[in-house]
Amino acid sequence: MLRRHKEIRSRVQMFLDAALFGLAWYLAHALRRVWHIEAFGGTREIDPFAEYTWVLLVIVPVSVLFLHLSGFYRRPWLASRRVTAWQLAKAAVWTGLAIIIVTWLLRKGYLIPRAMVPFFSVISFVLVYVKEELVLAYRRSSVGQAQAKKRIVLVGTCADTARLKRAIERDNRDDVVLVGELDINREPIEELVHLLHEHSVNGVVLSAAHTYFGQIEKTIEVCEREGVEVWLMADFFKTQISQTRTDEFLGRPTLVFTSVPQPSWPLVAKQTMDFVGATVLLILLAIPLLLVALAIKVTSPGPVLFRQQRAGLNGRPFTMLKFRSMITDAEQRKSELEALNEMTGPVFKVTNDPRITPLGRWLRKYSVDELPQLINVWRGEMSLVGPRPLPLDEVRRFDDPSHRRRLSVKPGLTCLWQVSGRSNLRDFQEWVRLDLEYIDNWSLWLDLRILARTLPVVLAGAGAK
Repeated sequence: MLRRHKEIRSRVQMFLDAALFGLAWYLAHALRRVWHIEAFGGTREIDPFAEYTWVLLVIVPVSVLFLHLSGFYRRPWLASRRVTAWQLAKAAVWTGLAIIIVTWLLRKGYLIPRAMVPFFSVISFVLVYVKEELVLAYRRSSVGQAQAKKRIVLVGTCADTARLKRAIERDNRDDVVLVGELDINREPIEELVHLLHEHSVNGVVLSAAHTYFGQIEKTIEVCEREGVEVWLMADFFKTQISQTRTDEFLGRPTLVFTSVPQPSWPLVAKQTMDFVGATVLLILLAIPLLLVALAIKVTSPGPVLFRQQRAGLNGRPFTMLKFRSMITDAEQRKSELEALNEMTGPVFKVTNDPRITPLGRWLRKYSVDELPQLINVWRGEMSLVGPRPLPLDEVRRFDDPSHRRRLSVKPGLTCLWQVSGRSNLRDFQEWVRLDLEYIDNWSLWLDLRILARTLPVVLAGAGAK
């Protein structure tokens, strides 16, 4: 129930914030129309607002997206002003930059007075911050707190309810009030009816081992008659890293245990970024890629592209593409160099590998050989950011089954491993640790940070072999 209420509140907030960002664009136009002197040079008159309404198609979705990515809609019920201001400021600035980028790509940047964008960022910040202050004042009022707090009863064994009570106190939940407890092992279910009536309970939290399913069913029946929601704590099975969510299968309620990022709008944004990013880069780099292909063809015999079966999502094989940087019989000669392998575990890495061609050494140093994998990204087999795909034979040699969890997301062009030392890492355990750290802490901002760190690392040729 609490999550559902939070989702509804978040969606209402999103609509309000989008409307305020749109209003900020109108007010920025009005301010610029009053202030005839252009802040960044130029004094030309401004057109009627109708000429700029198309920008709202950018502002409305992008502003909400950046607010979401900054964590604005995941704040505590009574968030601090500093956190609110910082998250809001980031979203306002990024939305302003998005306007500049989109208008430049559409070759319409010259149509928008340059002062409007900074005016918009400042005004949008002020409008949404004032709205947040009003909301905060309401939430801190007696009326707001009475509406927000849910009165709950804990039902379970004595140990279960004690553990839940400590967790509630430790979590500093300001949206629930504990009004009673019932020991399902010692007290009759009829006592629950008394608690429901006496305290006007909003919800009953059930936490009991599977051996008490009979009492659990009776508790649910009581709450059904009373019209009170029941929150069944699905902790019968002790998991270490999996997150639990509810779903349905064949019309039946189902518990889902997952240790990978769950389907969400940020994941949709990641997929969109992969497709759009790969498409744009392939177009922009078309001529350089053709020149590299020609150079490979001229300097060494053999095909331009190296194709190899790699393990993709959940280990599914796919053909990964690279510019060939080695001699044509490199795979056949690999066994001759096994003794020189510098990596622990199943991965094969050798400094100054004699199979690499002179041009291939330069291609590898600046990761140019990896660029054809943009085609894999475009086809949906890879992502811009994710664990690097390994050859199938190396995956088969995993000596720890938990290492396969790095296959639970799409492989990527770049990852934490590459921006944390690239080939200087010699311990496969550390490589896997970084991959799992990425999976467990994934966010769209993390992807953007990794992409931003990748470019200087690649240009410097740091750690490449």
